[in-house]
Amino acid sequence: MADAKIQPNAASVETFLASVEPPARREDARALDALFRRVTGAEPVMWGDAIIGYGEYETVYASGRAVRWMRSGFSPRKAKHSLYLMGGYCDDLAAAERARLLERLGRHSKGKSCLYINKLADVDMGVLEQLVAADWQAMQRIFPPAN
Repeated sequence: MADAKIQPNAASVETFLASVEPPARREDARALDALFRRVTGAEPVMWGDAIIGYGEYETVYASGRAVRWMRSGFSPRKAKHSLYLMGGYCDDLAAAERARLLERLGRHSKGKSCLYINKLADVDMGVLEQLVAADWQAMQRIFPPAN
């Protein structure tokens, strides 16, 4: 299996969260961590220097490249929080649900598998929780956890 550039590591999630600046972004990051923990039931793991991931999966792309990546996660980036929601990228049914929820979320932007939020006050936290939950369920269905 080819290694992705960003790998999980043993760095402390709590230490990373405590280092996030400014304080308002740190508080948002702590709220996101609590949301992801509640929805996924997974313990967070640092991926690289600045991504907090929940769960992981392995897949092989159409190109034949095999990768290991987080099921879901986020990074409190300087400009915006980046939420890694893979389910809507991997599954048409999940993508349709995501589109419906995004209409109600509030101020955000998006990439293929990322959702960008400037600050949590800009979004409806109930809708955000639904988005994370729907995404997590899609990933569990598409890539069942190994027992």
